[in-house]
Amino acid sequence: MFVNERDHSTDPTDETGTTPPLTIATNCLSGTLEDKLAAAAAAGFHGVEICESDLIASAWSPSRIRQECARRGLRIAVYQPFPDFEAVPPDLLRANLRRAERRFDVLEQLGADTMLVCSSVSADAVDDDDLAAEQLRELADRAERRGLRIAYEAQGWGRFVNTYAHAWRIVRHADHPALGLCLDSFHVLARSDDPSGIRVIPGSKVFHLQLADAPRLNMDVVEWSRHHRLFPGLGSFDLTDFVGHALTTGYGGPLSLEVVNDVYRQADPRQTAIDGMRAMLALQESVTAKGPAPVRERLRALRLRPAPRLGGHVFTELAVDTISGPLVARALTALGFAHTGQHRSKPVQLWQQGDARVLLNFAPQRTVAAGTAAICALAVESSDPAASAERAEQMLAPVLPRLRQPEEADLSSVAAPDGTAVFFCRTGADGWLNDFDSSGTTARDNGLVTAIDHVSLTASVDDFDHIALFYRSVLGLQSDGTAEVAAPFGLIRSRATAGPDQRFRITLNTAPLRRGNWAPAVPSPQHLAFTSDDVIVSAKAMRELGAPVLTIPQNYYDDLDGRLALGPGLLAEMREHSILYDRDAHGEYLHFHTEMLGSRVFFEVVQRIGGYAGYGSTDAAPVRMAAHRQRRLVALREAPQPPDVRAHEYSLAHLTALSLSPPELVEAASDAGYRYVGLRLTRVTPQEPHYPLATDPALMRTTKIRLAATGIDVLDIELARIGPHEHPRDFERFLEAGAELGARHVITQLPDPDRARKIDRIAQLCELAQPLGLTIDLEFPSWTETPDLSEATRVLRAADQSNAGILIDLLHFARSGSSLADLRELPADWFHLAHVCDAPASVPTTVDGLIHTARFERLFPGEGGIDVHGILAALPSGIPYALEIPRATLVAQVGAKEHARMALSATRRCLDHPSGAERPSRAA
Repeated sequence: MFVNERDHSTDPTDETGTTPPLTIATNCLSGTLEDKLAAAAAAGFHGVEICESDLIASAWSPSRIRQECARRGLRIAVYQPFPDFEAVPPDLLRANLRRAERRFDVLEQLGADTMLVCSSVSADAVDDDDLAAEQLRELADRAERRGLRIAYEAQGWGRFVNTYAHAWRIVRHADHPALGLCLDSFHVLARSDDPSGIRVIPGSKVFHLQLADAPRLNMDVVEWSRHHRLFPGLGSFDLTDFVGHALTTGYGGPLSLEVVNDVYRQADPRQTAIDGMRAMLALQESVTAKGPAPVRERLRALRLRPAPRLGGHVFTELAVDTISGPLVARALTALGFAHTGQHRSKPVQLWQQGDARVLLNFAPQRTVAAGTAAICALAVESSDPAASAERAEQMLAPVLPRLRQPEEADLSSVAAPDGTAVFFCRTGADGWLNDFDSSGTTARDNGLVTAIDHVSLTASVDDFDHIALFYRSVLGLQSDGTAEVAAPFGLIRSRATAGPDQRFRITLNTAPLRRGNWAPAVPSPQHLAFTSDDVIVSAKAMRELGAPVLTIPQNYYDDLDGRLALGPGLLAEMREHSILYDRDAHGEYLHFHTEMLGSRVFFEVVQRIGGYAGYGSTDAAPVRMAAHRQRRLVALREAPQPPDVRAHEYSLAHLTALSLSPPELVEAASDAGYRYVGLRLTRVTPQEPHYPLATDPALMRTTKIRLAATGIDVLDIELARIGPHEHPRDFERFLEAGAELGARHVITQLPDPDRARKIDRIAQLCELAQPLGLTIDLEFPSWTETPDLSEATRVLRAADQSNAGILIDLLHFARSGSSLADLRELPADWFHLAHVCDAPASVPTTVDGLIHTARFERLFPGEGGIDVHGILAALPSGIPYALEIPRATLVAQVGAKEHARMALSATRRCLDHPSGAERPSRAA
């Protein structure tokens, strides 16, 4: 659920019932206060804590902030922090009280009723509880006269007051109705205080409850707090127990997140807020299940769908192409798999052995580089697939639209944060296997492989936590602690999650400090592990079938022999077949790996003996990684030199398929294999369809869901067309909508005969776009008052804006008679994308004819008379190519989506293969 305003119909909490409202502190999120409020509301929070630094930096007044919160359905629960108040000399107390009165003014304008006062760290404070109580009583008395309350919090690094028990003694001694406690789980649990003492505090004296998890670290508490807090469920703290104690007191306020770390401070605030909501819902669910009876009653209004019981892996799907597909197929054959089925309506193969199923999807994949295989979907057996999908929606996971024929199985699926599709199904009851026609080959059942054991994925450090949180909260998996591996090219951090019965397992890895690319790097390696009843027998048979088993160095076995004294027979067979070994108190683990199948994916075969539930020794992982690198170096040296093939990143320009709404355009781009889309937010002619993304929240929301689900990015928005009667400020909401969509560039035209005026206006447009991270890219249709490269260049040089650029549309360039020599002399940083197409060799002689060709009769590259290769060779290499190829007749014949696919296929044939010509050098 990605929403701009709260939708209580799908909200699993009920603010009108007994479930506590959920709030989030603004310092959890990146961006300005405006960004943070929008993100908190979109994620479904009931309220926020306003942090002083966010208010100070905001252009909104406190009264405006109150209005904006109300408009978004947010209550301001707390204003914080108010530091260094208590136990100070009289002159400093007077200054502090004056400071407090000013703060009370702000609270009244915000409409908040609680101010959070942190225990002092000031060198002016003294260790005197009586004095602290007296001064806090005076502060509370002043607050009460204005209808406000003071929540006193013991900071873990407070100079004298650093435990909640100490803070409670002072509050109790002060004995004022407007003075209570703020309990922060981090400050309590980081000091290993016993939280059970909270139960003796009357609920009426707990004014606020803040929640944060964290890994258990041996470091300064301040640094720990500021850089390493995590959302509930991602660290080592028992927040279920903590919240249970707090609610047992009768506390009636909100459950509030206060989580800060270096990643969240830079991440997209909407995704962070969604992660926070997922974590809070999962925490409430845990407290409801494990807390004492009064607490379960307190949370009875929680309407979150319980996670249905999960079984094992139903299938794993790999995205492949004509290069990587045969390589993976050969490896599967050598592992004993058989190609048993072909999907009736999609280019998808079914490979089986025992209960292990692998799908090879040959459809174009925007997120997969040519020649690379990648895991793109997982399927898990669910006791109730519909309930699993409903829970996923409640946990804000985008449901993936799925095109299918009427007779095909209707499988529910959602998108994980990394774009992986997660399917919920019953192998037999859902009948998805019936979607495959038999290939005539029967699945082997020789026991070499019996099932899928686990899937291993790699994420960026920015995504590591929220992907782990997704699987934990959405699927109800149980997460192990984070392990660290000293790998050959830097530290690797790993976290494993599994279902309660350990049948569905996922491991997630990241390189938190990866720098440089000197090694033949494996980008985000992934692997699929299969189970075997006897891994030694399997290894022998698979070698005979030609499996590309990864060779492990002999030093590993010498060290293993010295450490564990394995039997000589077992050790000899492990040496021979490159089998790795681990054991713990519960059992043993034997496993071997294939070589890399291309540059990202490999397979593993594992045998679990006894109750072993891990994934191998941390000592073995660097050995395997070094062996993979060694083999890749050999493969790179031995590989034949590829031809001069140049692959480009492509964007689907909206004019190519203007009949498609923005969500449909994104879907078409994803299906065809584009990297980006360009979205048309303004109507250029009265006859064309209009998609008001800037003013239609529902359309914006649906488009963003589709972008998130497919992984497509918005390259550009259009069209800022500024003539004599338009002003740059008319496009402010247009620019903001582009930024909200994640666009990078704004296509602009200047049909204005007054050069001075258009120079001034494009400069103003650049200034408006600069804070939003957008470039302004000037296009020059030959029939406008900025008709060619020379005039566009004069305007840009005079405007002199760092985020200004020029858009070369091959049709407009060719029709304007602009010079290739002039084009090569322009600064490289002016070029951010190019519009690619072809057109008939004959040039229309009228303006109407030029416009008609541009809007309805362009051709695929190589089909017309434009010097496509020559113009593109004059541009900097590496810029995206946006395909703007409207062909009205062809679209009427095949449909807009098929036309988009045909456009990309034809362009790749023309541009991604050797042209036989040297690329001319150009000026920097």
